[in-house]
Amino acid sequence: MKISIVCVGKIKEKYLRDGINEFLKRLAPFARVDIIEVNEERMDDAPSAAQKEKTLAREGERLLARAPKDSHTFLLDVAGKPISSEELAGKIESLALGGESNLTFIIGGAFGISDEVRKSADERISFSRMTFTHQMVRLLLVEQIYRAFKINRHEKYHW
Repeated sequence: MKISIVCVGKIKEKYLRDGINEFLKRLAPFARVDIIEVNEERMDDAPSAAQKEKTLAREGERLLARAPKDSHTFLLDVAGKPISSEELAGKIESLALGGESNLTFIIGGAFGISDEVRKSADERISFSRMTFTHQMVRLLLVEQIYRAFKINRHEKYHW
């Protein structure tokens, strides 16, 4: 299985990079995981609605340009459908059994995601009603993908 994580910005904090790298290492026996980063747009401290919309559109164009076209796409979206670890595992297993071997997860930037990206996604999912930084979500995502593979293999998981 090939999994792409297309996201806005680079991870600045070492502890997040270390955590992400640890789960990427753990995922290696199960799937090839590529993280594709696109540049983050700069925005004023108090942007107008038009400026915010323009920024999201530019980031969205870059996200969509880098997302693999032959892939089932999950958008991590605060307004998406809440999903449990077991449900994510079930979706991954069901897609794999149905012949879908390429999955893409899209993570927007600090200001959210454009409507264009929302419309392009096959599924919109949410990990929580709480708000996390887009950088922290990347760590949570790779951990949850790893957990999904462990669930699907009926293996114990302890972190």
